[in-house]
Amino acid sequence: MLVLRGMPVLAVMSGILLLTGCEDASGSHAGSGAALSSSPSVNASVRAGTPPHVPARTTTPTPSRTSAAPAGATASPTPTGTATAVGRSGCHNLTATDAVKSAVTAAYRRGFPRFAHMQPVPRQFFYGQCGDVRYAATRFESTPGATYEELVSTQDEGSVTKYFRGTSADSWSYIASDTFPRGPHGCGDVPQIPEALAAAWGNCWVMGPTW
Repeated sequence: MLVLRGMPVLAVMSGILLLTGCEDASGSHAGSGAALSSSPSVNASVRAGTPPHVPARTTTPTPSRTSAAPAGATASPTPTGTATAVGRSGCHNLTATDAVKSAVTAAYRRGFPRFAHMQPVPRQFFYGQCGDVRYAATRFESTPGATYEELVSTQDEGSVTKYFRGTSADSWSYIASDTFPRGPHGCGDVPQIPEALAAAWGNCWVMGPTW
């Protein structure tokens, strides 16, 4: 057996092999450490709990809700009252004279010939004018001398309010009657009577202006 400086050759060869293996293992650990240290951003992402390469979440701002009405808009005006409508239409009440009542009664008898003994009910005669046209409304009652037929008919047809239209002192004509039962708005429900005049008459209720 060969001896190198007093050491066997076999022992020297074993030492060389052992040193070579240690150097290989050291190089592998160094390379692995370099690979891990080369990606600090990845390690930071992992520690923060956020996946790498995922963009931050953003929130789209929601536009504030604005009114659809243009600036400066105002509410629709409130309709004016009845008094204004009456003044603008030229409708007003008139005092019913005996001549007017007689002319209206004659027009009623022409329209209903079977009622010869009739007269307007006291304090229930409405009279007014709109422009050049005059209007009257009244109920009728029987007078002494009325026949049995007239009395019976008065309980039906004669008991409702009648409406008349006149264009001169003696020119009157029958135009309408109340329904039975009477409408909730009185003569305000009669289309032949101007709305403004019906309002001035208080819708022809007994408490309204008469005579």
